[in-house]
Amino acid sequence: MPINQPSNQIKLTNVSIVRLKKGGKRFEIACYKNKVQEWRNGVETNLDDVLQISNVFMNVSKGEVAKHGDLKKAFGTTEVSDIVSEILKKGEVQVGEKEREHDQSALRKEIATLVAEKCVDPSTQRPYPVAMIEKAMAEAGYSLKPNKNAKSQVSECIKILQSDSTLPIQRAHMRVRVTMPSADGKRLREKVLEGGEKVEENEVNQDEWEVILLIDPSQFRVINELLQKECKGKGRIETITFAATAT
Repeated sequence: MPINQPSNQIKLTNVSIVRLKKGGKRFEIACYKNKVQEWRNGVETNLDDVLQISNVFMNVSKGEVAKHGDLKKAFGTTEVSDIVSEILKKGEVQVGEKEREHDQSALRKEIATLVAEKCVDPSTQRPYPVAMIEKAMAEAGYSLKPNKNAKSQVSECIKILQSDSTLPIQRAHMRVRVTMPSADGKRLREKVLEGGEKVEENEVNQDEWEVILLIDPSQFRVINELLQKECKGKGRIETITFAATAT
């Protein structure tokens, strides 16, 4: 038997609910997906383009509109635009289970892709397929942090894979070129080479010393700071390639 829905019921699609608890009550607004983040980033400034309905609810899914008295008590005003702005700024975006699973899956794959770009199999110096990295992440019990972007989670993920998975993995070396005046090269040669895993080219002429090294990425800053401190702007380090190739 078909259920007759009220003629005034508005069916919301592609909705993102933002919720704020204040004054002992829960207030919600119905927004278009992706628009909440755009508004928070300052990309979107028009509330009409953010809100599906210009109203404040106690419960969006049930269509329960907040009472004026409750709004006045909690926010000190009944001006919808002011209240909506505060909810957008301070509220929590409610995510459905399917959407959460999709977001987590996408985040996991993005982290695995970045790890695959930065790491290699130590025995071959070749990168692993992304699917193999994902499998190792599951084996190591790597826990995603949904509130952080993929890039900021890569270093921790690599450490956990190295300690808690059976996948042999190491950071890919950076191939860099270091150049400086010959006089500085004589002074700093040993310190620069200390940071290298392998010297590929080493040229000295009357004016300049140039060396091409494979280094661990962590050494890039160390060498750069040494050059800044000792070479008075005349020394430099530049990346040639990131991942080391098989040798």
